[in-house]
Amino acid sequence: MFKPSQVHHSHCQTAYKKNVPDTFGLLCWNVYKKNRENDGFEGFLRKHFTGKVDFMLFQEAHFESGKACLLEGFSFEAAANLEMEDRYYGVLTASRVVSRDARAFLTEEREMLLGTHKSLLLTKYFFADGTELLLVNIHAINFRENSAFGREKERLLTFLADYEGVLVIAGDFNTWNKNRMERLSLFRERLALEQVAFSQPVKSIFGNPIDLIFYRGLALLDSKVVDDHGISDHHPLYVKFKKL
Repeated sequence: MFKPSQVHHSHCQTAYKKNVPDTFGLLCWNVYKKNRENDGFEGFLRKHFTGKVDFMLFQEAHFESGKACLLEGFSFEAAANLEMEDRYYGVLTASRVVSRDARAFLTEEREMLLGTHKSLLLTKYFFADGTELLLVNIHAINFRENSAFGREKERLLTFLADYEGVLVIAGDFNTWNKNRMERLSLFRERLALEQVAFSQPVKSIFGNPIDLIFYRGLALLDSKVVDDHGISDHHPLYVKFKKL
């Protein structure tokens, strides 16, 4: 299984929702460590997503132990794969909804150049009727052979195999070649997931999209890519779901 990573959890001082609304918005974005380094980051989020999102799933996010959340009204859970003094970098899931459980993991495989792991975060929430929603925020292994990529997907599949509730898996999958795309397709089929289709271009390498969102137990109401940010080399992906 994945090796555990420390969870850094900070609540805002404002009230947030006890349950996931039946219709909710979700943002997924590899922010390239610019969420605390770019002065326009919070303004960009407010301009485009105020009142539209209940969840924000970031990859390569910068966060600090004990610091407040990114935006008013959101709390966050995060899994660090890199630590520098009191600064942490990894995947971060910000939410207007109270999380009921959070599990942070590191991949067993390490990147070839720097020897770092990649991080993974599972957060659980509930709808008003008691139905569970599990969000999986992933930044997949990159600079390794395809077999290493496949092994990590098999481990994640084993971890999720018994989960039967509503599920969203989103992030930077680093699916930059055909072999990785095929492995991910098999992973998706085994979990009975649908893939969000975007009419605008998403971040791709060698013609293969690497930023992806999969879902189960939901109806997709809207999807779009926002590309006028000048913040990261990835674009934010927005989706709107309705519980079935």
